[in-house]
Formats: sequence, C-alpha cells, structure tokens
Amino acid sequence: MAIAEQRRTDYQRQVVAASGWTAILHDWTTTVDHKKIGILYVLMSLVFLVIGGCEAILMRSQLLFPRYDFLPPDTFNQLFTMHGTTMVFFVGMPILIGVGNYLVPLMIGARDMAFPRMNALGFWATLFGGLLVYSSYATGGAPAIGWFAYAPLTERTFARTAATDLWALGLLVSGIGTLTAGINFIVTILGMRCPGMTLRKIPFFAWTMLWTSVQILLAIPPLTAALVMVLLDRNLGAHFFDTQNGGSAYLWQHLFWFFGHPEVYILVLPAFGMISEIIPVFSRKVLFGYEFMAAATAAIAFISMGVWSHHMFTVGMSKTLDLYFAAASLLVSIPTGIKFFNWLATMYGGKIRFASPMLFAFGFLSMFLIGGLTGIMLAIAPFNFQLSDSYFVVGHFHWVLIGGTLFGLFAGLHYWYPKVTGRMLSERMAQWQFWLLLIGFILTFGPMHISGILGMPRRIYTYEPDRGWEVWNQITTLGAAIQVPSYALFVINIVWSYFKGPLAGDDPWNAWTLEWATTSPPPAYNFEQILVVKSRRPLWDLKHPDDPDWNYE
Repeated sequence: MAIAEQRRTDYQRQVVAASGWTAILHDWTTTVDHKKIGILYVLMSLVFLVIGGCEAILMRSQLLFPRYDFLPPDTFNQLFTMHGTTMVFFVGMPILIGVGNYLVPLMIGARDMAFPRMNALGFWATLFGGLLVYSSYATGGAPAIGWFAYAPLTERTFARTAATDLWALGLLVSGIGTLTAGINFIVTILGMRCPGMTLRKIPFFAWTMLWTSVQILLAIPPLTAALVMVLLDRNLGAHFFDTQNGGSAYLWQHLFWFFGHPEVYILVLPAFGMISEIIPVFSRKVLFGYEFMAAATAAIAFISMGVWSHHMFTVGMSKTLDLYFAAASLLVSIPTGIKFFNWLATMYGGKIRFASPMLFAFGFLSMFLIGGLTGIMLAIAPFNFQLSDSYFVVGHFHWVLIGGTLFGLFAGLHYWYPKVTGRMLSERMAQWQFWLLLIGFILTFGPMHISGILGMPRRIYTYEPDRGWEVWNQITTLGAAIQVPSYALFVINIVWSYFKGPLAGDDPWNAWTLEWATTSPPPAYNFEQILVVKSRRPLWDLKHPDDPDWNYE
C-alpha cells in the first residue's frame, strides 16, 4: 500500500513539475482509463446533485406556508422541471454508471472496458447533454413542463421559447451517452471476464450492472424516439402529440413511461448489487442463495419492462388493461421479496460489523422495504384512482428512489472509497451523515404520504390555509433542511479524508472480490497479471488455501 501511495504521489509531482496543472487537465480530459472516467462521472453527478438539491430546497421553502409568495409561479414550475430532470438524468444514472465504470473491469479481472474511447464519448455526451439542458436559462427561463413533459405542454402553444427544445436536445444527447455506456457494460461483462469466471461466478454488482445495461438498451430508444417527435412537432409542424390536429397525448405517455418505469429499476438494480457485495463482507458469510438472487435480478429486469401503464390508470384505459398492468406490477414484488429474504438470510447468524457501509446498507433495507410496500398499494388500481397525482405519489416515488438508490449508493461509496483513493473515510463523520440523512429523509418524505391522503395534489405552487396541509408541509421542509448538512458532511469527508484520512491498505475490509486483489488506488493496468478464478470468492481462496470455496460450489 505504501508503495502504491508513493507511486501516486511521485507521478503527480512529475506531471506537475513537467508541465504544470495544464498537463493534469489534459490528462483527465483526454483519458480513456475506465477508472478516471468513472471518477469523472461521479464528480459530475455530485455537482448536479448540489444543483438539484438547491432547487428542491427552494421549492420546499415556497410550500412552507399557505398562500406564500416566496417564488413566482412560473419560477416554481421551472424549478420542479429542472429538479426532476437533473436528479433522474444527470445524478441518478450517471453516478451509478460511474461507479460501474470504475468497478466492473476490476471485479471481473479485466484491464479496461471493452471500448475505452466509446466509454469516454459516453461521459462527454452526458455532460454536454446536462449543459444543454441548463443552457435553457439563457433563453429567459428554463422549461416549465415537468420532467415527464406531458403532451401537449411541450407544444409551441404552451411552451413558446427555445427552452423546451434545449431540454429535449439535452436529453437526446445524454441518452446517446447512456446507450453507449450500456453497450459497453454488456460487451465488457460478457466478453472480458478473466479465466475461470463463468456467469455463475461473477460478482453480484457486475451481475446487476449487466441487467441494468439490458434495461438501458430497451428503455432509452423509445424515449429518444419520443424526444425526436417532440422536436418535429415544435419545429417542423408535425402533430404527433398535438391533440388539436389529430395527435395523441396518450402516445407520449406510453412512450415516456415505457422508459420511465424501467428507469426506476435502472436506478435501483445497481444499488441492489452494491448491497449484495457489502452485506456478506460485513456479516462474514457468503451471499445466501446466489442463484436465486441472480434469477430474481433477471426477473425484475424483464417484468419491469411490461408494467409501464400502471402510471396511466386514470387516463381511461380499458378494464382489461388496468387488470393486466395491476397484476404485472404486483408480480415485481415476488423477485424483490426473494432478494430481501436472501439478504436477511445472509445476515442471520453472521458476525455483523456496523461500519459505515453496513450502516447505510441497513438504511437501504428498511427504507426501500417501506417504499416497496407503498408501491404495492399504488399498483392496486382502485387505490391508485383515489391518490393518483397526489402528494402520496411524490412521497412514494422519493421514498423508493432515495431510500433505495441513495442509501445503497452511499453504502457503496463508503465501501469502495478506500480502493479509489487509498485512504479511509472518517468513520465519525460518516456516522453523523447517516443519522442526519435518515432523520431528514423520514421527516421529508413521510409527511408527503399524509398530505397526499388529505388531498394535496402534486406540482401545485401554493395552497389555501384551511386544508390541514400546513403542518405536514412544514415538517417536510424541516426534514429537507436537516438533510442539507448530511450531504455537506459527505463532501467534507471525501475531501478531508483524501488528504488526511488514514492509509487504507489494499484490502481494508478483508473482502473477497478481485478489486481488492490489486493496490489502492489500482494502477493504470489494474493487475500485474491476469488472475484465474475458481469460485465466487477468489480472495477467500487465496487467503484460505486450506479451505477454498470451490470445494463447496
């Protein structure tokens, strides 16, 4: 470890001494190294996370009191459009692709992604897409159409400036970046595994990235087609979604939600993979039921592609379609339940260590379980009829995505940070971050369910004082304010620990997968020699040659 740290320091000094900071900038902007591209994805996502978080705080401030005029209505509409767009397209997906970029080649014993230059193209396309979307402010204001952009709000009649065109173009460009990343992951995982690593032996995070990439390949093209149709409507006089001229608003909803619902699983499946790596290590047990977990992942990926219209129960579909989509939506809970029981079985009887990665993993399990239960409620069509487009849906949506993706992601970032930097994060700051996030999360999104049941519609700018919604909105805003120092603590921790954190060593958690077999941080070529794998825990086999896993698999 000390040698690797010295090598990194010497390299940085040599680069700076030779050509200055411009050389470092050139090195990072032209890199095709999967690890650097992964870090760039994560850093970009964190910047957009700060922007999206500020937008959320502004919206929550506006809803703090009834008839409040902290923000103009149009500004509020622009904020919830940009907040949703930012969090889904420029925080959630890129940060998971970034973590996958860094880890997948290391986990499968490869030296890089299958297409390094295409990998770099994917990152720059995503960043350029984000800049295009935010350049809409230069037109006099961002689009005010919601991240779902329901037709005919996107038609010229209702969105006259170029802001909506820039929004559509930005998502088109970033979609190209996401597609290239998905193709790259599939080819890398299927074609570049080290000798001995069959599909039944790949680390579970790589397994979930494989199925996430399959979903990306199926879900992004319909959205791309829909965005092209929007641009044709707005600029060339087509009428795909113009209901005044024979177009169909339903068509947009079908195309959008064919992307939008699998998107939830595109964001959650990698978090499932991270948790599946962390729980066994911190329970000192093998992952219970690997084959069932793998089958459940594939089942979730397939079933989730066929349930998009449960977002459209109230648009007037036939009873047959309502029944089908309700049944298919409930069916997803079966493989998800299998995963939960396998995680619990993995922990059962284990020697659990409550270090920060495991703490966030517990947060993930408890919060995602609650979000999943409210999802089952919304999958029941009659219940959905009552609460569709209410704040209950907002609470459920955020509870699933933040409770699932964000807690899982923080678990992963705390687990693999020592591998990336060679230093440990401050455990004290991590624990404070966790508890602030958990308390703030519950206070923010729990009351949304109640205000929704009391009748508060989503996306409203303000409300009357006699509805009984004030206290729930004030608790929600308080919860959002409590979350702010949690995120700030994480940023402070990663910066402080990079310079002052204790040295981590190559394998600080006594883990079992291949990324821990190389130095921290890994060299450009990842491994001095290509390893040969005989079981799902190759490092266990190396550490315990008297009792290797291949005797039992």
